Amino acid sequence: MPASGRGRRLFTAVISLLVATTVPAIPASAAPATFTHPGVLVSKAQLDFVRTQVNANAQPWRNAYNQMMGSSYASLNRTPKPRATVECGPVSNPNNGCTDEREDAIAAYTDALAWYITGDTAYAQKAIQLMDAWSATIKDHTNSNAPLQTGWAGASWTRAAELIKYAYKNWPNSARFGTMLRNVYLPKIVNGSNSNGNWELVMLEASLGIAVFLEDRAVYDKVVARYRLRVPAYVYLNSDGALPKTIPGTGRDTKAQLVSYWQGQSTFSGFEGLTQETCRDFVHTGYGIASIADFAETTRIQGQSLYPEIGDRLRTALGFQTKFEQGAAVPGNLCGGSLKKGLGPVTEVGYNELNTREHIEMANTRAYTESHRPQGTNNLFVEWQTLTHAMNPN
Repeated sequence: MPASGRGRRLFTAVISLLVATTVPAIPASAAPATFTHPGVLVSKAQLDFVRTQVNANAQPWRNAYNQMMGSSYASLNRTPKPRATVECGPVSNPNNGCTDEREDAIAAYTDALAWYITGDTAYAQKAIQLMDAWSATIKDHTNSNAPLQTGWAGASWTRAAELIKYAYKNWPNSARFGTMLRNVYLPKIVNGSNSNGNWELVMLEASLGIAVFLEDRAVYDKVVARYRLRVPAYVYLNSDGALPKTIPGTGRDTKAQLVSYWQGQSTFSGFEGLTQETCRDFVHTGYGIASIADFAETTRIQGQSLYPEIGDRLRTALGFQTKFEQGAAVPGNLCGGSLKKGLGPVTEVGYNELNTREHIEMANTRAYTESHRPQGTNNLFVEWQTLTHAMNPN
């Protein structure tokens, strides 16, 4: 017998209520009404805390500061090496400006941090010199690794630019740098990637940094929406079911397609925190985890934190990988019983949010993080996060 109109309405209301209570509401606009500056990965309050700890010779911040200042990235003798076209093939071969660009971007951020902590304007001026040289020169990124290269460099450039423009402030060519980010960097990264997840995650991270620097709400909303799909498709939870989540329209809808994309892993249940690249190697997995945390950290600073939404995936991804980094036996049905370890300096931001701020005990992540301090740089896009995020409550 057909349901009555009243019955259909009641059924529809019940389903709507169930959906509303199980699916996080996605706001029409994720961007803040007023942007917080500096607000890409680090805030003024966080950096004030760091400066206080360094000046007090407190640990681990002092050792992390010494590590940063002793690196080549902090050298005031660095000469920028800009190129009009940066060409990066697979594994940066050919490498025409790839390393130069990434390292100049890391150096600019390093100098910006050094200025903030020491007050020595020579470091701010060195950061400006590096950024001005590139904004006056670069026109394009080419070859197969262009999107990844753009994401790596863009992530570091935006951290540096935020500190110099909005904290140091005396930067005559900041508008030109913004134009570079919008015209050269953003088109290569804002539409994402169907490659391995670490590609799209760092591309989203860099795009978010550009959106904050430029105060572009449309770009901010776009990349937040994509991030909310990408993170669940990168980190597996048991609640996902027998198979990990996928992003519709990416050609990974069948089990065979998903297993291939997840590096041949066919068993998922019971492996919470497994990532799409775990069975590839932990190095690339670490890149993905770093960008997940960095992106969420920026949204927290901007007043609409995505940590509550992605926190379980970040927590389990950190715990799963660090457990095996510290010698846990590898089950035979996980990556064929063999893992390529080497997670890298990528745990501080996520661990700080979950442990310091949210008071979640994470034994494996704690052991790994504390034994690897100070976490320095991977020479790609992660740098000095023990200094900026270790036990930082702000």
